Amino acid sequence: MPNEKKDYYSTLGVSKTAPQEEIKKSYRKLALQYHPDRNPGSRDAEEQFKKISEAYEVLGDPEKRARYDQFGPAAFSREGRGGADFGGGFGGVDLEEALRTFMGVFGGGGGESIFENFFGGGDSGGNQTLRGSDLRLDMEVDFEEAVLGAEREVSVTLHETCGACEGRGAEHGSRKESCRHCNGKGVRISSQGFLQFRQACPVCGGTGEMVVSPCKPCRGQGRVKAKRKLTVRIPPGVETGSRLRLPGKGEGGVRGGSSGDLYIVLHVKPHDLFERQDENISCEASIPFHLAALGGTVQVPTIHGWTDLSIPAGTESGKTFRIKGKGVADMHNGLHGDHYVHVKVEPPSRMDRKQKKLLEALVESLDESNFPGRHAIQEKAGRFYERRDSLRR
Repeated sequence: MPNEKKDYYSTLGVSKTAPQEEIKKSYRKLALQYHPDRNPGSRDAEEQFKKISEAYEVLGDPEKRARYDQFGPAAFSREGRGGADFGGGFGGVDLEEALRTFMGVFGGGGGESIFENFFGGGDSGGNQTLRGSDLRLDMEVDFEEAVLGAEREVSVTLHETCGACEGRGAEHGSRKESCRHCNGKGVRISSQGFLQFRQACPVCGGTGEMVVSPCKPCRGQGRVKAKRKLTVRIPPGVETGSRLRLPGKGEGGVRGGSSGDLYIVLHVKPHDLFERQDENISCEASIPFHLAALGGTVQVPTIHGWTDLSIPAGTESGKTFRIKGKGVADMHNGLHGDHYVHVKVEPPSRMDRKQKKLLEALVESLDESNFPGRHAIQEKAGRFYERRDSLRR
């Protein structure tokens, strides 16, 4: 039938004014419903899947949709006025192309690699180099190392490229021959209905080659197991979950392929004095009771060293003071956070007779006006007890 009789909007079940998101949503629903994997052996489902993929190929693209709205389906045939050539028009759409459209919507950027496995597309890559795998190493670091930076030496056991054969897997001067089981392609292909499946050749491991004289140190594998010591630089400001990347320090490549990377995931030990919140540091500091009463200056610890802190007269236990710029450096911009000090008023643990008499004389000279907080509590408690007694009568 000619393309002019096709109505792509009806095929997808949307109106001509439907927004792009609605068109995509409708296509996703219909594509799942009629996907060949969900309807094995159904010719009707296969044809319907092709039709909705054909419709979405046009309506899913705003530019193609605009030409369709102006010229109709003829815009996409060889004879159409739109001038576009899609391989003879959508009348020739096959299931492979429809499935590619499906994977483009549902599978993101991974669709092409999937279809190379299904339909045998792309280079078999029997002799291609293979990049080594990335490795992960979890490392525990002290609080000081995390906030100030440090260097650590770590040991890593990995497979690295064999130096004797340079990753070829064969002795120098020896030759390799094409794998007879896969004809040098590195893959075995099997068919199921209209689909083709590819898998690495189990005999040559996907290389497409057979080693005649294997390298003795690596036994023809092209890689050997080794233990390496690496120096890791820990930048200031890292925290639990931070990742350090060491390029080329992962598993060695095969047949001359590049090495993978090593990722070190850090876990910071807690500290018995300092606590961290983002780039800010906090700690608790005890101050003598007379300093809290009279005011003065006291030294408090920060991650950068002892710092003078001014204490105003009448400071209560639990008050928090902020010292700007004495926190952790931000890993991205280098700016430092702040340091917060939570003070705790500490009475003397012991006093001699003379000190006690002096303190008693001080107490006798004071009245409730010197302790407004306690006076306020007494007033509130008094009102409560009056109300309680009136309720009991």
